[in-house]
Amino acid sequence: MVDIPDALRLDGRLNPPESFALHGGITRFEEWWVKHHDWLEECGYKLRPRYQPGWQPSWDPDTDYYAKFEDGQVTDSALMDAVRSSDGAYVVIKQIPSGPGVHEVEVNRLLSSPALASDPANHSAPILDVLEVPDEPGQQLIVMPQLRPYYDPKFDTIGEAVAFFHQIIEGLQFMHQHHVAHRDCTNYNIMLDPSGMFPDSFHPQDLEMRRDWKGKAKYYTRTQRPPRYLFIDFGLSRVYPPELGLPIDIASRGGDKSAPEHVDTDIPCNPFPTDVYYLGNVIRQNFIFRYRGFSFMRPLVDDMVAQDPDKRPQMDEVATRFKEIRNSVSSWKMRSRMVRRDEAILNGVRTSAVHWYRRLGYTLTRKPAIPDA
Repeated sequence: MVDIPDALRLDGRLNPPESFALHGGITRFEEWWVKHHDWLEECGYKLRPRYQPGWQPSWDPDTDYYAKFEDGQVTDSALMDAVRSSDGAYVVIKQIPSGPGVHEVEVNRLLSSPALASDPANHSAPILDVLEVPDEPGQQLIVMPQLRPYYDPKFDTIGEAVAFFHQIIEGLQFMHQHHVAHRDCTNYNIMLDPSGMFPDSFHPQDLEMRRDWKGKAKYYTRTQRPPRYLFIDFGLSRVYPPELGLPIDIASRGGDKSAPEHVDTDIPCNPFPTDVYYLGNVIRQNFIFRYRGFSFMRPLVDDMVAQDPDKRPQMDEVATRFKEIRNSVSSWKMRSRMVRRDEAILNGVRTSAVHWYRRLGYTLTRKPAIPDA
């Protein structure tokens, strides 16, 4: 039984989950982490004070709002942030469900193997450790670096977006060359390594805040400190050895359920063209449709999201065509500001003034128009 502070109980009983969470108490999702706190510390991973045995909240539950306090930040998923004791690195620990058909650890280990991890074209988030939970046979945890969504903070220039396109195209091409289909390379499974942009890190539960909860986290732009973009979540991924012939598998509908071949999920299909669709749809939905100025990507992306999977280019062709596109766009265009299609005129005037001031600084200091990591 997890030790819950008396201050967060009502009438001597644990609050029901809904009201309990509203008071900032340990939730059902979090109880598992509290239970395994000491074991994780023995493994070399220290959790936040909230999950330490005997924790008492730093706020007054009668007068304070828990979410304004660092130890009131709730985790409600199979992911937990931690600090690696050996070097102070910020990491994320993920619970991996056990059972047949789960290949996440296997695929992660392949892509994190020394031979592949050293290749700069590999944009798969590295796996730092695999832990076997002692009291739950078959339950595994994987440890990864702390990352943040690729779109946060916002892109400043078109060149920054092109650098992003380059890395995710290169990364998926690398996976396919090693016979790995991601099968869920969608918007929420692409992250950025924040170690350069956020030198003092940020709070894992509120990405705008400092880790010590004393103000907003400070960061550099992508042009000042180019980040590296990484794919995560290989829970649906598979390795398809070429000697087994054409890869045909039951469709797996992950975060993007719009792929035409997944309308009928009972019909097996080749997962590699579906990966191409997913990546093309990331660019289409989040850049071409949302911002002005990306018409130069339209022909390639239209082919990547073709209705007929057999008519989509393979990733080697995507990479070749993208390189030609990248080389054809002017530096002036690359330094242009990212402008939303729904941007208000007055807001655009203010933002443009700030952008031109920053752009002049980038030019004078010889920052590349396409800031590659």
